[in-house]
Amino acid sequence: MSRWEPGARERLERAALDLFVEHGFDDVTVPQITARAGLTTRTFFRHFADKREVLFSEADRMPALVAQAGRRGTPERSPVDVVRLGLPSVAEAFEGRLEQACSGERPWSAGTTGCASASLRKMEALVEAIASAFRDRGVEPLTAAVVAETVVGVVKVALRRWIDSGGAEPLAGTMQTALQRVGSSFGPPQAAD
Repeated sequence: MSRWEPGARERLERAALDLFVEHGFDDVTVPQITARAGLTTRTFFRHFADKREVLFSEADRMPALVAQAGRRGTPERSPVDVVRLGLPSVAEAFEGRLEQACSGERPWSAGTTGCASASLRKMEALVEAIASAFRDRGVEPLTAAVVAETVVGVVKVALRRWIDSGGAEPLAGTMQTALQRVGSSFGPPQAAD
């Protein structure tokens, strides 16, 4: 392939994900990624800050997707209904990227320090985007914060379960099931003693 062929970002992503599956995240270098993609390291750094960004570049869009979902529907829609409406967009953004990264029973990135720190930063940004979207809808700040943390927990658990299953069911379905489990596990409100 010519280094000037269109689709450099996609070629770099594909090469990186293939190498991560083959060798593990920590054992892959940027020069290996660029060699596999037939591109230069300079081209890599035009598209990504580092190799972690290959994994989480779609996650950068999550706050915008969440804010968009938070503005959907009528103001009287409950936070849970808004979340339920927004989960398919979140699943779609993650699904295509992580699908290629499933390998056996455990994801190839499990336990890697670089992946973990990047993932935490992205998840914190997602929590803030969700909470902010709900505050903008007029939801009380404590409720907005609790819903935001819960949603991110649902997304993380669903992603882990989906990866572990090798993508056996659609990610959106896994997320919806996880959200339902949260709701049913608390049961009806109890009167205070």
